[in-house]
Amino acid sequence: MIIGKRLRELRDEKKLSQGDIEKRTGLLRCYISRVENGHTIPAVETLEKFARALEVPLYQLFYDLDEPPKLPNLPARKTSADVACGNEGKDARLLAQFSRLFSRLENGDLALVLFMAQVMARRKTRDQGRRVLPKA
Repeated sequence: MIIGKRLRELRDEKKLSQGDIEKRTGLLRCYISRVENGHTIPAVETLEKFARALEVPLYQLFYDLDEPPKLPNLPARKTSADVACGNEGKDARLLAQFSRLFSRLENGDLALVLFMAQVMARRKTRDQGRRVLPKA
């Protein structure tokens, strides 16, 4: 769809001139002409100005109908709670226990525990990249 053509159609339906749109939006008439003739693609903020000037909802700049088309029946998205670790069962209990224990630590001790966890995580990542053979 060419947005400029649609803007011109809506402007003509409302019996407005480019000068009227210029006064209502603050955009230059030459810019409005360039948009309507397809020489310039306006930004979303500019389209909002056009919609206000034409007194139409923004979606009508993109659709010829009174309402936007119905969305297809898409599967529901998972929420962050669905994919978060430690929300249920054994993981939740372990996470709650860690939380209680960490809340009792002083800042220096907590920093040491977190540093050790980082070192262990780096080591595990590094070791996964190479195969470690058992000692014979």
